[in-house]
Amino acid sequence: MIYGYIRVSTNKQDCENQKLGIDAKASTLGLCIDKYIEDAGISGTKEPEQRALGGVLRHLNPGDVIICSELSRLGRKMFMIMRILEHCMKIGARLYTVKDGYELGDTIQSKVLAFAFGLSAEIERNLIAQRTKEALTALQLRGVKLGRPNGQKNTCHIIDGYENLILDMYSAGISKRKIARTIRVSPPTISRFLESRK
Repeated sequence: MIYGYIRVSTNKQDCENQKLGIDAKASTLGLCIDKYIEDAGISGTKEPEQRALGGVLRHLNPGDVIICSELSRLGRKMFMIMRILEHCMKIGARLYTVKDGYELGDTIQSKVLAFAFGLSAEIERNLIAQRTKEALTALQLRGVKLGRPNGQKNTCHIIDGYENLILDMYSAGISKRKIARTIRVSPPTISRFLESRK
């Protein structure tokens, strides 16, 4: 499947320009776009799961191709873009950009990028671990009771003070179950919180 991905803020003309560029790029690669995916009026700071792009990423298969205008169309945060590219690499999908001539496939560039993924993921895991410890310590110093007191069920499902930590961990690709375990609440509590932030 060959996808053309377009993201625009409000400018309809920019949408058409992106599409023309993607068509031209596909032609030079000897490809034909099967489906266009458009995120219109949506900020690149939103997680892919909250955009049409997320649907494409979930259904990618080995050999699929995504063509977009430039890497910044995928997202406005470096780690977000890197997670998207890493996902494509793991699936065995290819990605091309029009303006910056980027190519994600079986190339030296991709192998170098794979090394960068591993390094950045390790750095981010260490940063998250440190932020987690600091957040838990700060909450304890403020007298916040963590977990379920006396083994009883936590009917309040308190996550006050954990909001930024939850969002950071989720953005870093950490599972809801692991996040829940870290701050000692149930996975459905984390799911409800994340849904409320969409």
